[in-house]
Amino acid sequence: MLEIIHEIVLLLMLLLAVVIIEERNLIKAIIGFALLSLMFAVALFQLHAPDVALSAIVVNALILGIFIYVIEEVRASKNR
Repeated sequence: MLEIIHEIVLLLMLLLAVVIIEERNLIKAIIGFALLSLMFAVALFQLHAPDVALSAIVVNALILGIFIYVIEEVRASKNR
């Protein structure tokens, strides 16, 4: 049963990656990236690597914050 759940998680990760690449709206792409990061952490937990999963969650949270900050700064500089 766990193998099926693991395969579903991996397929969802593949689908999310394609959606992120094709998305034109950057905020929606960032939300998709957050979901992809969550799926990655779930896959790591399923592979019995909770320490790696927790560090991946922290790093991806920092990356998401940087992405949002950069997008807002670029939008603000365009309006000047």
